[in-house]
Amino acid sequence: MQTLIRMLATGFFISYLPPLVFKFKKNTGAGFLGTLVAVPFVFILPADYMLYLIFLLAFWAFAVYICKKVQFKGYTGHDNPKIVIDEMAGYFTAVLFLPRQWPYLLAAFVLFRTFDSLKPWAVKTFDRMENAFGVVFDDVAAGLMANILIQLFIIFVVKA
Repeated sequence: MQTLIRMLATGFFISYLPPLVFKFKKNTGAGFLGTLVAVPFVFILPADYMLYLIFLLAFWAFAVYICKKVQFKGYTGHDNPKIVIDEMAGYFTAVLFLPRQWPYLLAAFVLFRTFDSLKPWAVKTFDRMENAFGVVFDDVAAGLMANILIQLFIIFVVKA
């Protein structure tokens, strides 16, 4: 069972790749790859906005559960860099109610990764929580920030 939980937490083990390649770096890029894993899933997730919102709420709860249950040998911290299901939750949040077109998906990717890396105040608030909820919801907050910026762009630039 722990292997299945670890597989889900690590984005189908994608987060194991960067440390193998970049042994000398502290930040290995696992979060970047975890976000990248989420991108193709957007095309198979519900297109209906209400169904997508229901999926997203369920995925947030699922991600918190997985983060709470996953265990790694030799690591006792609450936010192991190998955990990338939180990046997936953040990206799924970033594309909420957006058109499924590459310019928007790419903008969501770039803005989400930026907010997740820079950790502005709302993101940092969740990041300071030393529990599974904080692990997931700092990324959800980054995704919401990215989504709001893109929605504003659509309203004031695209539809103007």
